[in-house]
Amino acid sequence: MHMINPSCGIERDPRGVVRLTIYNAGSLNILGSAAINGVREGLEALAGEPRIRALVIAGQSEKSMIGGADIKEMARLDQASAEKFITGLRDLCEAVRAFPAPVIARIPGWCLGGGLEFAAACDFRVAAHDAKFAMPEVKVGIPSVIHAALLPRLIGWGRAPLADHDRGHHRRAHRAGLGVGRYGGAGGRARRGGRGHLGAILECAPEAMRSQKALLKQWEELPLKESVDLSIGVFGQAFLTGEPQRLMQGFLDRKR
Repeated sequence: MHMINPSCGIERDPRGVVRLTIYNAGSLNILGSAAINGVREGLEALAGEPRIRALVIAGQSEKSMIGGADIKEMARLDQASAEKFITGLRDLCEAVRAFPAPVIARIPGWCLGGGLEFAAACDFRVAAHDAKFAMPEVKVGIPSVIHAALLPRLIGWGRAPLADHDRGHHRRAHRAGLGVGRYGGAGGRARRGGRGHLGAILECAPEAMRSQKALLKQWEELPLKESVDLSIGVFGQAFLTGEPQRLMQGFLDRKR
């Protein structure tokens, strides 16, 4: 193992395959600004090597490749620093999307929020039996942004509005199309139809959910780069509502 920097190390094999492992981000590989910048720098350094035939990205542990972005750091952000943080994450996702050789994301365990955005920016995703995917940001006051714009293209527009709260097993990640959920059946049970979606919506922050819906509508019409870039400002504006600071701190307090 050769360490490019404290956040990423690489291993090479004779076939031209390079494995990049994310280090020093905790057992779930939760990425703060330092790790985001370190992994991006590692990708940019490798991008200039024409002999690389494939790049495999993995986490240091088997709990995740990237579990998500660092809520502890985000809870302290304001509008300006939030835009700076999410711009760094955008640049990381762009670095992997622009990598000249095929990139394979190796995904065990949790793949949430920024981790799923990064995975979506890779060319291929291979998931372990215990892989779980979700974009739960709206529960802590922020919309899913930047390369979340890839998700409707990958899983279908019908599923995209549900991806924000759905902690699905990896087999469910293959379902796309109409995004049809299930309800109890005929008769009295039918009246309970939609409670799954309704309950999930009500768990989310109201302003963040409105921002998310507006973004999804814009993403239907815009090219990918414009979709990614316009969402940076939307992310920053979320911090003007007070929802992220209040809900993220509440999440952190419950974890203590």
